[in-house]
Amino acid sequence: MKNDKKIRNIVMTSALTALICVATMLIQIPVPVTGGYVNLGDGFIVAGTFMLGMPYAAIAGALGSALADLLTGYAIYFPGTFIIKGLMAVVAFYSCRAVLKARPEAKFAGRVTGAFAAEFVMVAGYFAYSIILLGGNVAGAFLTIPGNLVQGIFGVISGVVMATAVAKTGVLTKITK
Repeated sequence: MKNDKKIRNIVMTSALTALICVATMLIQIPVPVTGGYVNLGDGFIVAGTFMLGMPYAAIAGALGSALADLLTGYAIYFPGTFIIKGLMAVVAFYSCRAVLKARPEAKFAGRVTGAFAAEFVMVAGYFAYSIILLGGNVAGAFLTIPGNLVQGIFGVISGVVMATAVAKTGVLTKITK
């Protein structure tokens, strides 16, 4: 029984990793100012976090997003993406959990809070990573913020919508039992 749960967690983590990678690669809207792109991967990180939990969602978010960077020619972002996307899942999970601890019936509010917290980590993380990539040019790094805010909005909306829809179907409950 214990091995079944372990295998299930590995399979679910692998599936979420693949979903995040494909969602990140599938639709990429270039942001010329940052050299990066807006994508759907954050939505899957956020939704996956609420469905899969820790540490699995953090692993999937870090690996799936970083692999997408490698596979699509953005290898310079790999280290930053790996750390930032993993942290996004951690922050989303614990922010949502804090809301639910105070108000267990506030599932939607927990998801929204977690999603916004995760995307704040993303914007701040890529700002800091851009400072490193730009050799300490803080003014240049500020130019990354608008594109990352757009990415964050996509992540909040798509992640909360997906998580809420999946929760209403009860599918995940059946899979994880």
